[in-house]
Amino acid sequence: MGQLLAETCRLSLLTAVDQLFVDSGFEACAGVDEAGRGALAGPVVAAAVIIDPDRPVPGVDDSKALDCDARADLAAQIKKAARSWAAVPVGAKHIERVNVLEATRLAMHEALSLLSPRPDCALVDAVRLRPGYPSLGLVRGDVLSYSVASASIVAKHERDLLMTRLDPLYPQYGFARNKGYGAAEHLEALRRFGPCPEHRLTFRSVVPREGEVN
Repeated sequence: MGQLLAETCRLSLLTAVDQLFVDSGFEACAGVDEAGRGALAGPVVAAAVIIDPDRPVPGVDDSKALDCDARADLAAQIKKAARSWAAVPVGAKHIERVNVLEATRLAMHEALSLLSPRPDCALVDAVRLRPGYPSLGLVRGDVLSYSVASASIVAKHERDLLMTRLDPLYPQYGFARNKGYGAAEHLEALRRFGPCPEHRLTFRSVVPREGEVN
């Protein structure tokens, strides 16, 4: 009983920011977050979620606070409970052309464009969107907002799936385990084998600048 009450209180606090927008007259406020900006390989993935306030999912939290199994379970529940959701990857080649921040914005805008109903506002974790409709950039939004936390879980889960599917194509890098981030085994594989087509060549840990040692 005590755990149930604590979780109910936690969810109530987490939904408070979202409720402010509902109380201000917005009918379809989307939470938006990304996964993979800091990775050395693979896409950046953005997710957008319009929650159903009448169908809260217990356990929703910042995706980084959850293990892989918990994220997978919660992502499935969020997708079923949400009014609408979308996740969009933008690959390494596009990241190379525009930089990872612009690639993240592109993924976020495309995810928002796929939602139905069309969102009339967006809560975004720390990234400023281009003009289009009202949005609020929240530092640590995945800790402060239920809808952003939901989007963070979906984005992370979808990206993990993509990286796991890349693993058999490039088994030497351990993508199924490190998901393209700079783990020791990944950095050692880069030293031994060099980058593959999924690596972000403008990242210094992938291709060191002249005089640097990877």
